[in-house]
Parts: sequence; C-alpha cells; structure tokens
Amino acid sequence: MLRLDSHPSGQHFLHIPGPSPVPARILRAISFQTIDHRGPEFGQLGLKVLEGIKQIFRTQHPVVIYPASGTGAWEAALVNTLSPGDLVLMYETGHFASLWRKLADRLGLQTEFISFPGIEGWRRGVDPERIAARLREDTQHRIKAVCVVHNETSTGVVSDIAAVRRAIDAAGHPALLMVDAVSGLGSAEYRHDDWGVDVTVAGSQKGLMLPPGLGFNAISPKALEASRLARLPKAFWAWDEYLDMNRNGYWPTTPATNLLYGLHEAIDMILGEGLDNVLARHQRLGAACRAAIDAWGLENLCLDPSQVSPVSTAVLLPEAYDADGLRRLILERYNLSLGTGLGKVKGRVFRIGHLGDCNALTLLAALSGCEMGMRAFGVPLKASGVVAAQECLQ
Repeated sequence: MLRLDSHPSGQHFLHIPGPSPVPARILRAISFQTIDHRGPEFGQLGLKVLEGIKQIFRTQHPVVIYPASGTGAWEAALVNTLSPGDLVLMYETGHFASLWRKLADRLGLQTEFISFPGIEGWRRGVDPERIAARLREDTQHRIKAVCVVHNETSTGVVSDIAAVRRAIDAAGHPALLMVDAVSGLGSAEYRHDDWGVDVTVAGSQKGLMLPPGLGFNAISPKALEASRLARLPKAFWAWDEYLDMNRNGYWPTTPATNLLYGLHEAIDMILGEGLDNVLARHQRLGAACRAAIDAWGLENLCLDPSQVSPVSTAVLLPEAYDADGLRRLILERYNLSLGTGLGKVKGRVFRIGHLGDCNALTLLAALSGCEMGMRAFGVPLKASGVVAAQECLQ
C-alpha cells in the first residue's frame, strides 16, 4: 500500500518548476479550522485576499479567484470573453502554449497557431512583429483575441508582454490580449495594468507558494465589456456571479476556504518581503543557475539571454543522454525532484525550478545534486557548476 509519509531521512528537495515548496507558515495557515463560508468572518477574509491579490497582479481591476487549477482559469478566460467560432491567435512558445490551444479547440473556437518546426519555437519567446504582421492582415477583425504565455515553464523562456501589447496597438487591432502568467506571477516581473493585458490567467502552486487548487483571472474593463456579449456556454466560470458576490467578500459557489487562508498568508509573506525584493531574489537565483550550466559546459534551452526565466531553467543534455533517466537517478540517490521535459523536449532536458520559497542555499543544494547525479550518469562536465553558482551568489 502506498505510504504518503514514507520518505528518506532529511528534507526532500522539490525543485520542479511547480508545484513549488509550500512554506511552513502557509501550511499552518491552511490547517486552521474551516469556517462558515457564508458567515461574517469569511466575508472579512474574502475582502482581504481579493484586495491583496491585486497588488501581486499590479492591477486596480477585479481578480476572480476560482477553486480550480490554472487549466480551469484558462477556460474561464476564454468562455467569459468569446463566442462559438471566434478566431483566436495563439503563439507556440512551449508545451503550455500548445495545451492552451488544445483547450480552445475543444471549446469550439477557431485557433490559429503561430508555430515552428522542431524545437526552434520552444527556444525563444514571442516575436511581437509576427503578431503585428498577422493582425495587419486581418482587416475584417476576425481575430478576437491574442493568447500568449508569459513565463513558459516547459522551456525556461519569458516573453515580453508589453511589446506584444504595443504590437497589437500598432496594428490598430481591437483583439483582446490574454496572458498565461501561471508560473511567473509572484516570481517574475508582471504588470497587468501597465502592460495593457485584458485577461491574466494564474494559479496558486508556483510563485504564490501554495498547493495547487486556486485559479485566477485578472480582468480589464475591456474584457469585462466583452463578457457581456460573449456567448460561449458558462455557468461555474461566469465572471458576473463571482464579481457580484465578491463585492462583499463572498463566492457564488463553495470556495476553497483553507486555500484562501494560505493565500492570505502568501500575500502577507510576499508583501512583507516586498514584491520588488522577491523579484530581485528570483533574478539572482536564475543568474546563479545559469552560471552553473555554463560552467558544466551544457546548454540552456533558452537561446536569447534577454528572455531567460527567473523561475525555472531547462538544461539541454547532449543527445546521447536520457534526461529522464538522469532525473530518476538523482531522485533515488539524493532525494531531489527535478522537472521533466515536456512535449517536444521530452527526454532531452531536465528542468531546475528556483521559485517561490527558495534561497541561495536551497538552490546550491539542488545544483549539488544535479552535479553529482550527472557525474554518476556519465555526463561529461567541464567544471564545477556549484562553485560557479557560489561565486555568482557571493
């Protein structure tokens, strides 16, 4: 029988790109006694988290919180703003961009995918000029939304969302801009209002340091206006019922009360450290991780240094080596979990998460496990990546 408490001695090092480690403060908060979600105490909690989460999205506009995963929040963004048969322009930057497109297809939307052969498109972020060029061709304004991923965890690549907004505006096109910020929110710079995003999708299990189970839609006034005309079927996901109940701190359906306790604590932790300080910490950790890869003589999947992720790094192994076999060895020997390669890069990369409740020493421990594991697996390394990371962090 499976034993969920059967782990090797010492700490398990969870360095996948999410779910990220859940801090003890948040675990304690989640363990509080469940309360009446229609009572006055819950209303106070609801108002606090709904106001606090706006500071993380950097928005003055509403944020809807669902008891759902990021995938549910993807669906909510689409069904609240679009109608059957609407054309949506999407951009292939990795596995999650591809999955969002698949979901849109299943909803009865028409999707146009700016895609690339092989893994080429997975090694760079969105090219805003390609989006602008396609929108200029769409003189009838058939394209109703542009959907892109901000921080693509499958590849360790970040796209310039502000540049995408400028490209849409330069084309004089009215399409909505929808952004998947599931893995970047709370770990990578993100500005919903300043960047002109209409719907931002996020989840709880990455930079917010919570277990999976909460999905978010940050909504612009333009998106809210579009929702009044949208005809895709929706009931559970409907923004109007959430926004109506949220005015007093309540939810139209049963909320994930204990996860909201955790969210309250997570917001307090992030704002207590200072959001800018949190983002700077992630930048330092990402730089140290890349210094290790360079010292090893291995390749970062991300080709453009201006697009590297502060959240996760995908390490491309030489073709002769199976990245999943390496991950298994590292888990068995060192109790260290690393992210698997997904989709087009399965078996070619392993991914190191450096997000959420992470600091210099936890990253160095993970890099030590990677280095020892690669040596045991026979991967040729030029020098010690751990020493290079130490020098970067010092």
